Amino acid sequence: MKKDLHPNMVDCTVTCSCGNTFQNKALQDTLKIDICSECHPFFTGEERMVDTAGRIEKFKARYAQK
Repeated sequence: MKKDLHPNMVDCTVTCSCGNTFQNKALQDTLKIDICSECHPFFTGEERMVDTAGRIEKFKARYAQK
């Protein structure tokens, strides 16, 4: 078997845009994410649109002309 084939896994601090942080294992020591289980509508039970880069407004503007 080859020596040093797999990358090293390190403890990683994951930070969500909602402010939630948690520890995980990854190849990097820090990760920044847009959405996590604390703010995702599936896990929270509340209905809200998760919009990145204005995609919903673009869709509504495109199909409102018909």
